Amino acid sequence: EERPKAGAGAGGWVSTGEAGGSKKRRKRDKRKKVDEKEVQESIRQTMAAMEETGRRKKKKRRIEPQVGMVDEESNLLKITEFISTAELAGLLELPVTDLIRECLMLGLRVTINQRLEHDTIQLLAEEHGYSVEFIDQLEEEHLLEESEEEEEEAGELEPRPPVVTVMGHVDHGKTTLLDHIRHTRVAEGEAGGITQHIGAYEIEHAGRKITFLDTPGHEAFTAMRARGAQTTDIVVLVVAADDQVMPQTIEAIDHAKAAGVPIVVAINKMDKPGANAEKVRQQLADHGVLVEEWGGEVQSAEVSAKTGAGIDDLLEKILIASELLDLKAVREAPARGVVIESRLDKGRGTVCTVLVQRGTLHVGDVFVAGPYFGRVRAMFDEHGDKVKEAVPGQPVLITGFESAPHVGDHLVVFQNEHEAKELAGRRQLQIRDQEMRLREGVGKGDLLQAIDGTEYRELRLVIKGDVDGSVEAIADSLMRLSSDEVGVKIIHRSVGPINESDILLASASKAMVIGFNVHPNLKARELAQRNDVHFQTYRVIYELIEDIKEILKGMYRRETAEEVVGTLEVRNLFKISRIGTIAGCYVLQGKIERTNQVRILRDGTEVYTGTLESLKRFKEDVREVAQGFECGVKIAGFNDIKVGDTIEAFVIVEVDREIEVG
Repeated sequence: EERPKAGAGAGGWVSTGEAGGSKKRRKRDKRKKVDEKEVQESIRQTMAAMEETGRRKKKKRRIEPQVGMVDEESNLLKITEFISTAELAGLLELPVTDLIRECLMLGLRVTINQRLEHDTIQLLAEEHGYSVEFIDQLEEEHLLEESEEEEEEAGELEPRPPVVTVMGHVDHGKTTLLDHIRHTRVAEGEAGGITQHIGAYEIEHAGRKITFLDTPGHEAFTAMRARGAQTTDIVVLVVAADDQVMPQTIEAIDHAKAAGVPIVVAINKMDKPGANAEKVRQQLADHGVLVEEWGGEVQSAEVSAKTGAGIDDLLEKILIASELLDLKAVREAPARGVVIESRLDKGRGTVCTVLVQRGTLHVGDVFVAGPYFGRVRAMFDEHGDKVKEAVPGQPVLITGFESAPHVGDHLVVFQNEHEAKELAGRRQLQIRDQEMRLREGVGKGDLLQAIDGTEYRELRLVIKGDVDGSVEAIADSLMRLSSDEVGVKIIHRSVGPINESDILLASASKAMVIGFNVHPNLKARELAQRNDVHFQTYRVIYELIEDIKEILKGMYRRETAEEVVGTLEVRNLFKISRIGTIAGCYVLQGKIERTNQVRILRDGTEVYTGTLESLKRFKEDVREVAQGFECGVKIAGFNDIKVGDTIEAFVIVEVDREIEVG
């Protein structure tokens, strides 16, 4: 009989060995089955992770939000200029401490949040095998490029109107042609409608719409293309039939070719007696524009902007050109567009003409345009009528901007207001950083030049103009005037009158202010006088460039030469205690002045060069001694003079030289 034992189970009895063994086996078997399932699951997860890793490695581009983009195939970093140490480390996939250590080895003391300069970023990237491309509005490019595929998935591509820019030489009838097209077509579509000028307008022909940009000059076209805002689909090149292909016509052809935009030629003024369309076609062929009548691909139409003859044919050919381009855009997506015109309206604040390129813009949409945040308060068409939405290819006048963006800036709609404000804030911070670095760089440049003793000199300029195109053209022309010894550094350039902030910037940077077709206001003039800032206004670009050339010529380091003004012979010596040796001399040639430098020659060899301590005649100090007279000379710091030595008196003079600038 078994007795109950301590630790026994229920009922106080200990289990028999056989029963206990079977339970243990069951538990072991159960554990084995669970282990197998876990192993299978673990293997599946590991394989999935390996596949995911493989997919990630195949990705060519890696986006770091708000910082930049890495093209891993070509080892290219696309970044803004002033990113921080931590942001660069993230792009290079390095611990930030390693990057700071590398900077210290290069003699640079940086912190984790410090914004790095252009040269430092390039140096660090090259150390790790990356090349760098700096982009001003990187976030914008990311938004434009990365969301393209998403938009196509979000909605179907639908046809959009072509965007047309009219270009040509002055007085060849561009404005007349535009006015005729606008007024006749508007009258057909909007009876009694009052058209207001907003920089762009829409017309309808044969049931299809065409958008015209009212920017006949090349300046706006070039400025917008330089900013990456490729808005134009077709260029209409206007050439007068009674004239010939002029310099501005050739310039327009070059701009259109550089932008890769098809050309439609409008041979205008066909109503005039001396009109010769064939001569125009021949001259166009000489400049690489071969029209269809001459076996080329460029369409041409003979028109008269005055009578309206041939206008329908021109519009028909614009539509044919647009069909070949197959212009389409997504409508059902957040809108994106380009600023065509911006100005300050007294009643409505900042108003901008925006050409919608993708998506649909609605009243109330939150957007970022350049570095500024905004919300669409109201939209107007070219007739001044309110509209609630704008589709791709449609130009609208918008109110609700925080401040005036530049012509050519992208407008991007955001779903989240916080994100939009954050992006605008970052862009404004970047602009402020660039301006501060530029100002700091001026002071550092002066210090480095003083230390190194370099002779490179800079003319610093603040440029203000009436339109973006003029400012860009002036800046490009002036930058080309730089040489190895002198150069032009543009501290700031913008559109608008010369104001107090321009004068303060020029004062801090030791710069000159240039105004083209703009003038300083009264307060700016007073501030310029107080701070001794020089400003100059011009109406002709040629005169401006010539004046800057003359200033640069004056900044060149002058070449110097020694000019001997007198020769003396030492005939006697007088040694006076506490004074030294006085040389009794006879002036053989020229004259000697008290301020001249002197050279001691002995047997034709130079033994000393220095200055005069005293020049006397009969114990009287004199300013100069002429040829044929005797004098007493004391050389500063030199007593080893001997009878028979020759003393040459000389001066340092500047030598004129021929200088070629630009």
